[in-house]
Amino acid sequence: MLRRSLPQVLCLGLILVLAANLLLVFHTKETVQNLIRDGLHKETHRPPSERDETMMNRLSHLEVAVQQLKENMKLAMKQQANVGDTLMRVEDEIHLAPKAVQGNVVKTNKPQPPKKLFSTSALFRQWGEGLAEAEQRKAQDLFQRFGYNVYLSNQLPLNRSIPDTRDSRCLQKTYPAQLPSLSVILIFVDEALSVIQRAITSVINRTPPQVLKEIILVDDFSSNGELKVPLDEKIEFYNKMYPGLLKIIRHAKRKGLAHARNTGWEAARADVVVILDAHVEVNVGWAEPILARIQEDRTVIISPVFDNICFDTFKLLKYELAVDGFNWELWCRYDPVPQTWIALDDVTAPVRSPSIMGILAANRLFLGEIGALDDGMLVYGGENVELSLRVWQCGGKIEVLPCSRVGHLERHHKPYALDLSLSLKRNALRVAETWMDEYKYMVYLAWNLPLQNSGIDYGDISSKRVLRENLKCKTFDWYLKNVYPALKPILNIVGYGRMKNSLDKGVCLDRGPVPGNTPIMYACHEFSSQNVYYLLTGEFYVGPLVAEVLRDDLCLTDPGHREKPTLEKCSNAAQNKLHIYWDFKQGGAVINRDTQRCLEIRREPSGAYGLVLQTCMAQVWEIQYTFGAWGQTNAL
Repeated sequence: MLRRSLPQVLCLGLILVLAANLLLVFHTKETVQNLIRDGLHKETHRPPSERDETMMNRLSHLEVAVQQLKENMKLAMKQQANVGDTLMRVEDEIHLAPKAVQGNVVKTNKPQPPKKLFSTSALFRQWGEGLAEAEQRKAQDLFQRFGYNVYLSNQLPLNRSIPDTRDSRCLQKTYPAQLPSLSVILIFVDEALSVIQRAITSVINRTPPQVLKEIILVDDFSSNGELKVPLDEKIEFYNKMYPGLLKIIRHAKRKGLAHARNTGWEAARADVVVILDAHVEVNVGWAEPILARIQEDRTVIISPVFDNICFDTFKLLKYELAVDGFNWELWCRYDPVPQTWIALDDVTAPVRSPSIMGILAANRLFLGEIGALDDGMLVYGGENVELSLRVWQCGGKIEVLPCSRVGHLERHHKPYALDLSLSLKRNALRVAETWMDEYKYMVYLAWNLPLQNSGIDYGDISSKRVLRENLKCKTFDWYLKNVYPALKPILNIVGYGRMKNSLDKGVCLDRGPVPGNTPIMYACHEFSSQNVYYLLTGEFYVGPLVAEVLRDDLCLTDPGHREKPTLEKCSNAAQNKLHIYWDFKQGGAVINRDTQRCLEIRREPSGAYGLVLQTCMAQVWEIQYTFGAWGQTNAL
């Protein structure tokens, strides 16, 4: 009976799919007709010049609608074929499946869900349930290549809607009728084609057409074949609908992020340039606040507020408003908005920011006057801090605009540069030597590098020093006091780096597991968990150098009642009267001033060395680098 009914089921399924798609076609056709009829009715009340321009825009949208209609027809045919195939497979499976007949009841084996092949992969933690094994392999391979879910991206609509994350009061803002023209620059290297297309589509759909002069793509020597002829074909398609809107520039060799941004800026012709990563989706109303603010003040560099497009699910998560800052390694971070802005009681007002994250908008000519981006920065990292210091110290300002929101796809990993530490370190030293004056030593300390003969070539900075002189730029001391007082230099460090005991110089003092507050001895390495800083006042900071007004470094303490040392936030340790002051000279004992116990090491049952506080046994310590009069520089 079941086999005899299957042809009827097949016919019914095909009829339902055809009906649904015919409704979709006629609905689309009716939508297009309404677009034309309503548009013509409205245009009769406008001046001829406006009617011509608006009619051209409507014709462009009509062409897009026709193209979408064609795609829907193709999809309908494909769905019909899929339904037929699926029903035939069901019939075959029922026919072939083991059966147990009990009276008139037929029992079949329940199909098993696909095996999860990559249970430890970050891609499949929240996505991919029920995906066939072959598709799992494909998705994982693309994830490893790109650092985000290309398999899913390729299935999402290019013109998908995303949540409007603006505060409702932003919707009440009005902007001048006449705004500056806009060049949007999209920088990429080996992105997925669908991600680039979605960025382009969002810019076209969510930017007022009267201000959008051009979209410039800058390819920093991609190897992905999709970004050659297929991308050129997509650009040609866009330019048929929007003549001359898209341009592409390809580097003949890899030049790095800063150089790619400069390439786009040099090619731009609009009043304002917005430099974006190509893995973004701009949100509704994103451009008007930027253009209006730069129209008011040509010296302001603008950052939109970023939201997170999840690398696995592509869902947009709203990020709360923050300003862009950095630490002494010059690595970016988000900082709280200042109290002065909160006191304004206006959530739409611009927020002064110490830095930018890299995505920026600027008056095109002003950006050139202050030197654009530093082409001497290599690969990635530090270029945004360098520009930020130059803007603030040389007469400009940086602001975050709460009413301009951009979704940014945050990669799980950066496949084009597996180890960025060398370029980050090198670029940080270039910034320090150019702009940070007597405070540059803090960058060397944070990266655990000797102040002289670091062995790192940060390039020629003579032209930047000439630019600084010509622009009569302010000092970094002025910047710290007037722009970024939260960043705190430490003036009395006399020794820093790896710290070793004479019993075994293969192990170093380490901050230990995080979370946790117990320091350990561990095989020496180059990561910041083994950074140690000894202050002239007697404190030992252990772990990454924080050096912020509102956050504490970790101080080595002698609790007084146990034999293991601890690490505590320095201000808390002082308040709780823990013993944080130590006497130490290079090549000598480490003695707590209050308890007179020594920090020493001894063998544990496991055979490894552990830290203990005990009566001094004449063990001695050395720290990797020392300052001036406190001792000669001594690399262990």
